[in-house]
Amino acid sequence: MTKNASQQQHVPPAASGVRAEPGALRGQRRVPRALAAGAALLLAVLTTAPAALAAPSHPTPGAAQGASAVARTTTDSAPAADRKRGTLVSLTPLGRQNRAEVVARARKQGLEAGTARHGVAAYRLIYRTITADGRPTTASGLLALPVGSGHRALPPVVHGHGTLAYRGDAPSVAEGLDRAVSVLYASAGRAALAPDYLGLGAGPGHHPYMDARSGASASLDMLRAARSAAPELGVALGRTVSLTGFSQGGQATMELGRELARGADPRFRPGMLAPVGGAYDLDGSELPGIFDGRIAPGAAVYYLSYFLTAQNRLHPLYRDPGEVFRAPYAHRVEDLFDGSHSEEDIVGKLPDRVEDLLTQTWYKKLQHPSGALLEAVRANDRTCDWKPGRDVRITLYTATGDREVPIANARSCVKELAGHGARATVTDQGADADHHTSFLRSQPSIARALPVAR
Repeated sequence: MTKNASQQQHVPPAASGVRAEPGALRGQRRVPRALAAGAALLLAVLTTAPAALAAPSHPTPGAAQGASAVARTTTDSAPAADRKRGTLVSLTPLGRQNRAEVVARARKQGLEAGTARHGVAAYRLIYRTITADGRPTTASGLLALPVGSGHRALPPVVHGHGTLAYRGDAPSVAEGLDRAVSVLYASAGRAALAPDYLGLGAGPGHHPYMDARSGASASLDMLRAARSAAPELGVALGRTVSLTGFSQGGQATMELGRELARGADPRFRPGMLAPVGGAYDLDGSELPGIFDGRIAPGAAVYYLSYFLTAQNRLHPLYRDPGEVFRAPYAHRVEDLFDGSHSEEDIVGKLPDRVEDLLTQTWYKKLQHPSGALLEAVRANDRTCDWKPGRDVRITLYTATGDREVPIANARSCVKELAGHGARATVTDQGADADHHTSFLRSQPSIARALPVAR
């Protein structure tokens, strides 16, 4: 569907489609490099000067009250209290879609759109949060709200996106799968949030890939920012938060549920959790799957390269890439995951097999992790180690045919939750469903189960 002039003015150019996981959507049309370059330029401006953002006024869900939304900014000269975690830095309208457009764009991404009821207004939030090591930073994300629903109090739902390496593919920038599914959730009568995570979208720095703790903290701080932005938009966010996400977003979903259940912010509590294809068990399922054939070789190369380079910035895994990666990949692998390279570019510059990527020492080390590597892995394997309240419903969606995040991850999570007396349900989308297909098949059930405004 084409956008009207005002939407074209507010929506930044970015890669169309979504690269949720390596190779998942390679049959889709790709955007010309000139447009991708434009997105990169825009993101450079957003990242270096978030407080300078401005946008023309735009109707909001509260338009019936005569409200209008303009980009709201604070500056570094603001009081120290305004610079705390979750403080809203800017709120930028990204345009509106009527119900027919919501449905058309959802179907274009392969989504079932039967729950769409209303038009939707979308916004980019930039807010204050912390880095993986606790330093102040900013992050961005998408907020989508129903238009004309007649409801002021909206149940919030957080959707965590899957693996993205190019910052321009993040939900608040690209009109791909993650934006489409969030807009679809909002269209049914919800406040839908899709965090970009650290280092993606308009966030500065590198993305700490598969760092569950920072994924959850950035998501929680976006909830806080959305809660403060809501009154300006004529709505209010409920306290009970539904959580869902795909792949890496499944991991972040479980960690955010864990933090909310532990009382990280008394203004929010976890309700329904419905992650899809989450990597909850790196040590017992994901890493072994790389070496026993359960994970496809191409996916294994991509994930390992991204994980090791990102985790090395958080943990002392190696001093020189040559210790881990073979030539010629050692001199290029860290730069490939700097947020400016597309999936196609990255895949084209990596080998097809793990044996050709890793040195013999690290090929063996990854089969039997120890030391700093084991610490890094275990730090991200705690996402299912918590006791949900009795009113928290957890459904783990997965697929026997998933060769990127094996079904063993979900089974391990269920077992760990059961150790705390919690019961979680596993929904298997079948042996004929790959990683991406497992999400497309799960989405209709999730969309119908999410609470809506009454």
